[in-house]
Amino acid sequence: MLELRHLRTLSALHSSGSLVRAAQLLNLTQSALSHQIKLMEDRYGGPLFERKSMPIAFTATGARLLALADTVLPAVEQAERDVARLSQGDHGQLRVALECHTCFDWLMPVMDEFRHRWPEVEIDLVSGFHSDPVELLRSGQADLVIGSACGPDFTVFPLFRFEILVVMAQKHRLSTLRRLEAVDFEGETLITYPVPTERIDLIREVLAPAGVQFERRTAELTVAILQLVASRRGVAALPNWAIKNYVDYDYVLAKPVGINGLWSDAFVSVPSALADKAYVADFVSVIREQCARTLDGIKLLT
Repeated sequence: MLELRHLRTLSALHSSGSLVRAAQLLNLTQSALSHQIKLMEDRYGGPLFERKSMPIAFTATGARLLALADTVLPAVEQAERDVARLSQGDHGQLRVALECHTCFDWLMPVMDEFRHRWPEVEIDLVSGFHSDPVELLRSGQADLVIGSACGPDFTVFPLFRFEILVVMAQKHRLSTLRRLEAVDFEGETLITYPVPTERIDLIREVLAPAGVQFERRTAELTVAILQLVASRRGVAALPNWAIKNYVDYDYVLAKPVGINGLWSDAFVSVPSALADKAYVADFVSVIREQCARTLDGIKLLT
């Protein structure tokens, strides 16, 4: 029997573009997802998509079932939101604080989609960037924080893991290296956002433990940092999604840090009193769905 989970699988494959990301989006292991797909293909007598295509190309059978998913799933999700409104009330407030400067790159489409789903919930941004988001939640100045996990006093929803890459000018002295190690930054100028040193992953995880000496310069905006980098004023360490277009157009170069790369995790944190609100869970779902579809090089957390 065709079930909603099967339709959700097809929808996740289509939106994420790969088996790996679809499994992450569905909170399944890759083997469990492959088993589910095989059962569906056995039932319908053939493949649902081309295995070697990237992004996934659906067969005629798969496309027809995907069309069904596109019709059924939005109606089911809308019904679930309506039921949540009836049981929890139809109004709320979501004041969002950002611990991450570059989150603006993907947050605006997320907020637009959320407003479409929950028009009666007032969503707004707490102005500025905040080095102590925990205090914002404790004091009631924010309802939700996007960034690092805010600790045991709050409910934390996992979002995704992303790689931090070092960007530099095209003919920088480090441009011939495949990857960078701590010693390569000795005497370099590191251009960062104006946040506390301990909040900068490259410094905290790589440079400080190695005792590397470097200069630091700050800029408020990502585009300003990249302009300084391109002008050979220093290097910067930024999330992969924030620099992709600039690298693709050869404005700057990007290099990984260390043999395994430098990775960071993004979370949503809320006070426990809000954790069971349907619109909070849906906001997290929208972030994961949109980012799985649009951000290259991320790994959804489970």
